[in-house]
Amino acid sequence: MNSVTLVQKLWNYCNVLRDDGMSYGDYVEQLTYLLFLKMADERSRPPYSQPSPIPAAYAWPALLAKDGDALFDHYRHTLEELGKQPGTLALIFGKAQNKFQDPAKLRRVIVDLIDAEDWSAMGADVKGDAYEGLLEKNAQDTKSGAGQYFTPRALIQAMVDCIAPRPG
Repeated sequence: MNSVTLVQKLWNYCNVLRDDGMSYGDYVEQLTYLLFLKMADERSRPPYSQPSPIPAAYAWPALLAKDGDALFDHYRHTLEELGKQPGTLALIFGKAQNKFQDPAKLRRVIVDLIDAEDWSAMGADVKGDAYEGLLEKNAQDTKSGAGQYFTPRALIQAMVDCIAPRPG
């Protein structure tokens, strides 16, 4: 999938959730949590076969196995419990909350948007372009900042903490 198609798909879901009262920032935040869980699962399977940092009870397959209120409760509990884990998981999921209002819409995002793609196989440029495209669409949609858009500081800090860049 190319970045233009991906941005449009992500934006369409954003519009549905915004009509349900979810802000754009909340949408990006929830999308980030779900993508992290999905990609951790993908990286635990061949050809990567890396150990998953996510405890099995809170991993992607556990979310996929639930529906309705059970999914809603499990997602909330997953965010809470991952925020209590040591290291990187605490950085990513600390103070995370479920911002979805409707379990059916959460299920649609999980199954139709996130699970439908092989995110780990997508190039970093495609995912980066998709994120930039979402920011641009939000700036156009809200007419804020004269077309300027910014990556939230909390997201920048989490990315820096996870990557842990070093000189050289």
